[in-house]
Amino acid sequence: MLSRGILAPALGYLGSRQKHSLPDLPYDYGALEPHINAEIMQLHHSKHHAAYVNNLNVTEEKYQEALAKGDVTAQIALQPALKFNGGGHINHSIFWTNLSPNGGGEPKGELLEAIKRDFGSFEKFKEKLTAASVGVQGSGWGWLGFNKERGQLQIAACPNQDPLQGTTGLIPLLGIDVWEHAYYLQYKNVRPDYLKAIWNVINWENIHGLQKVNHDHYTEYVKLFMTSFVVV
Repeated sequence: MLSRGILAPALGYLGSRQKHSLPDLPYDYGALEPHINAEIMQLHHSKHHAAYVNNLNVTEEKYQEALAKGDVTAQIALQPALKFNGGGHINHSIFWTNLSPNGGGEPKGELLEAIKRDFGSFEKFKEKLTAASVGVQGSGWGWLGFNKERGQLQIAACPNQDPLQGTTGLIPLLGIDVWEHAYYLQYKNVRPDYLKAIWNVINWENIHGLQKVNHDHYTEYVKLFMTSFVVV
């Protein structure tokens, strides 16, 4: 649960929000080859993620109109679109930063120690997150999240574009997209091969920064979350 102290400024942000925009990738479309090819990255970013952003903006405009009219029925009817497109925007915005052409290998320092503490070893962690991601039925995401209440890392799987924090309360650290558009052009229907390859481009420096849950990152997550979903 988000505290009232955090919710208040975030709700104020909602009232004066600007339209969401597609974030630039921190690398070229072909930078993750041979593990994820340029065609997949271009379509995934410029078409799929862009569609979530555009649809989120349209849905939020409709929601603001419904609020102004006091039309509760319309507000309720728009909730699934807010969740789907808002989640798609949040999830992909995290996903792009979780990847790097200089990624792979193992994390270091505090993150590695936390993984060993909560999963036994780095290899066991990889096995568990891979299994959770392979096991997603249909489309969805595998996640490494941080449970603030327990002070522990935790693995979860979310269907469709359900956002991790908005549906489980876990703070997202590492997300693996297992929608077919993330891998089908290269790996066909063999999801395990894609999951084996993606470990070669995981950006552990980025994830370590999120694992520390510094104020700047957490505030940005709250703002993005609160501008994508309306508390009813």
